[in-house]
Amino acid sequence: MITKMTKYSMILLSGDLDTFMNGIQQLGMVDITRSAAACDDESRRMSELISRCRSAVDSLRNFSKEHPDIQPETHPEITGMQMLSDYERNSARRDEISAELSSLGKEYQNALPWGEFNPEDLERIGKAGLVPHFYCVADKKYQSRWEEEYPLWILSRTAGKTYFAVLAQQGEDCGFPLEETQFPARPASAVQSVTDRLRAEQDRLLAVAAGYAGRTGELQELSDRTFASLDLHLAETSSIKEGEGAISIVEGFAPTADDARVKAYLDSCSVYYIAEAAKGEDNPPVKLRNNWFARLFEPVGSLYELPNYDELDLTPYFAPFYMLFFGFCLGDMGYGLILVIAGIAAAIAMPKFRAYGKLIAWLGIGSIIMPLLSGTFFGMKLADIIPSMPDNIKALFFSDLKMFWFAIIFGLFQIVFARMIKAVFAFSKRRWDDALSEIGWCMIIIWAACAYAGSQTGSQLLPHIAAQILLFGGLVLVLFCSKPAKFFLLRPIKGIVSLYDITGIFGDMLSYIRLFGLGTTGGILALVINSIAMSLSGIPYVGWPVTVIFLIFGHLAVMGLSCLGAFVHPVRLTFVEFYKNVGFEGGGRAYKPLKSYNNNK
Repeated sequence: MITKMTKYSMILLSGDLDTFMNGIQQLGMVDITRSAAACDDESRRMSELISRCRSAVDSLRNFSKEHPDIQPETHPEITGMQMLSDYERNSARRDEISAELSSLGKEYQNALPWGEFNPEDLERIGKAGLVPHFYCVADKKYQSRWEEEYPLWILSRTAGKTYFAVLAQQGEDCGFPLEETQFPARPASAVQSVTDRLRAEQDRLLAVAAGYAGRTGELQELSDRTFASLDLHLAETSSIKEGEGAISIVEGFAPTADDARVKAYLDSCSVYYIAEAAKGEDNPPVKLRNNWFARLFEPVGSLYELPNYDELDLTPYFAPFYMLFFGFCLGDMGYGLILVIAGIAAAIAMPKFRAYGKLIAWLGIGSIIMPLLSGTFFGMKLADIIPSMPDNIKALFFSDLKMFWFAIIFGLFQIVFARMIKAVFAFSKRRWDDALSEIGWCMIIIWAACAYAGSQTGSQLLPHIAAQILLFGGLVLVLFCSKPAKFFLLRPIKGIVSLYDITGIFGDMLSYIRLFGLGTTGGILALVINSIAMSLSGIPYVGWPVTVIFLIFGHLAVMGLSCLGAFVHPVRLTFVEFYKNVGFEGGGRAYKPLKSYNNNK
């Protein structure tokens, strides 16, 4: 259901706006119409600060995972803002050091073969009017005669190469028959000294960062406080100014159930206000209010869009279908049992995710109910697992062909159900033509389904008079109500065009075959795992342990793959087939009351 909202139009002196909005924020019930993005320097500054805090929190959490063994350095008590700035400098400096160490590593590798030298010696050689030329050549290509022909000094021999220098007078070509090699600016020992210093600084910075990693709550608190301030600022700046800025007009919405508390606060302020029931054209926020079961499926519905304020909340209507569709696609009672156990365990062990744990458990229940039709349990049939099962019980299990037709029938049922919801909602809005047209389509779909099923079974599923009422009554309603016209007799002529929608209904019906396809695929994969595992049991000595291990990991892999498909495809059936047949428009905005930081906690 969608919570009824009251629209508040409030007029007050601009000088009282800050105090008034602070009170609204403390109240935490009124969704003030406000800007959706930063609109001035102050809001941009706060938005940037929130982004910095969230980035730092994510970075510190990743840091804890990447460096679990670093001994943290204790820090003095500082504010969240100081810690954020210090951590950002720390992170930036660590990035600089990493880049420098990478460069030094290459420099060290280049300098190491040349051995130890003093750069001052090169300066003294230059003052003496000599220029050293440096060369590197493979030992096999080195010629001893060069030592007699040129003033040559071998500096080192390493890794199959000879490194040497040849002296020449300044301004003269030494005439050596090899291409000169670049000489390092400093020896490897000097590079290593800088590297050691940087690594020591890096270790210290890592210890400092590790200390901050345990205080992400302070950064999160800074982010939440800033977000509350930003929310208030956007609400204040979004107010309409009148009377040369002396008067502010503020618009907001609150649940009708909270009218007493909101009005009590407004009556205590120097503000004139008008409270009236919100209408769809006012674009009020949407707050869902469902029972304990449907509430679990609200995260699924939120993957698409919220309904408009004057639309139906479809969560209670698609929730049972989604649960059963999920089970149909998963296709195995054994996997459903695992989901039930995992969901209950998650709900108990992780209170913050209790709702998700319950959702998993209910999806597991659906995954026990639907595969029970075919009797599939970890890729095996119950009839094969229990040979003593009576034949009359075995006959109740569906074959693959029956599961195929059941998927189509189930889909047709949801399509008819969706169109009946649309008809009832249209009746409630006094849109008689829309309602009668949908009822007509439901009658035609039911007649067509029963007629086809009867032709395949050789029996008449509907009495003759009932079939005629469904067919001709449905056609009359579709032809006369689908395309309203001022001249009544023109309606059936325009309504003929609407009969083309039967192709869309047929396409929607075929979409439900995916339920059968995914369920069958999962069962076949589970059967393959069983077959391979049993073939491994013949291995001497370790056959059965290997079989058990393969069964566990194999079925877990198949279950994970099947769960992915079982989640995605029912979502598609819900948002495309079901929502379309209900006539869902969507586009509602979520109810976000202006709250202080303390109220948000």
